[in-house]
Amino acid sequence: MTAKTKADLLGELEEAIRASQTATHKMDEAGGRAMGINATDGRCIDIVQRAGRIAAGELAEQASLTTGTVTAVVDRLEKKGYLRRVADPSDRRRVLVETTELTDRRATELWGPLGERGFKELDSFSVADLEAVLRFLRLSAELNETRAAEVRAELDASGG
Repeated sequence: MTAKTKADLLGELEEAIRASQTATHKMDEAGGRAMGINATDGRCIDIVQRAGRIAAGELAEQASLTTGTVTAVVDRLEKKGYLRRVADPSDRRRVLVETTELTDRRATELWGPLGERGFKELDSFSVADLEAVLRFLRLSAELNETRAAEVRAELDASGG
């Protein structure tokens, strides 16, 4: 067996990334169906979960949606019991959005087994391995965010 070259490994990495993105999309789609929500709703719930509480305008920015679209998303998810509006404790005129116990319970039921299985596997990784994975994932997120912003700007400039 010949040793793999860096080019070989980069090719395998590209394929693994694409397969991982597809698998993540499939899981998010299945989880969304189980919760009775669409992909945009799921993305917004994820953002709110990570933030804890977030202003609707900030949610719109992080989800790359208009404020009108976010209002419709929050209305829809509030009716389903997944999000609620709360007064900002530092400015009672401002409204924040947060998840509910129902959201947390459903997310744990649906995505919790992934964490349990994944952490069992990651237990065999060294600290250096984990640092490399973290560095890669942070780079990947940064590259995707930057390129998405560029594409949106190109579309806006061309009227597309």
